[in-house]
Amino acid sequence: MTATAAGRVLAVSALSAAAALMSTSPVAQAENGDTHITGVGVVRTIDCKDSTLFVNGNGNQVFAIGNCYAVTVQGSSNLVVVDSVANDITVYGWDQKVFYKNGSPFVWDRGRELGMTNQINRVPA
Repeated sequence: MTATAAGRVLAVSALSAAAALMSTSPVAQAENGDTHITGVGVVRTIDCKDSTLFVNGNGNQVFAIGNCYAVTVQGSSNLVVVDSVANDITVYGWDQKVFYKNGSPFVWDRGRELGMTNQINRVPA
């Protein structure tokens, strides 16, 4: 086999491998064990494990047990109930509901800054 033919075989093999990798769903590992919930209508209970919880989408219901370092919510009509938040809660979007039982997090309602209505409240444990 000539060098040109061998190069073409390697190129086709590399392209085939890349196409196979792109056709499967990637497994994402967030930095520091952060949890990302993305979708529409997702209902999930997770353990925060002192990391950050990111919720992005519409109509999701996320129940977080344990302590979350922080919570960030984007989209609309999401419900997030958290046992404890250590640092901050940041909410973007409209009609978001974030309830936490323990902690004294800094609350930043970016949606309200733009005239959107959200609920972010401490609730009894």
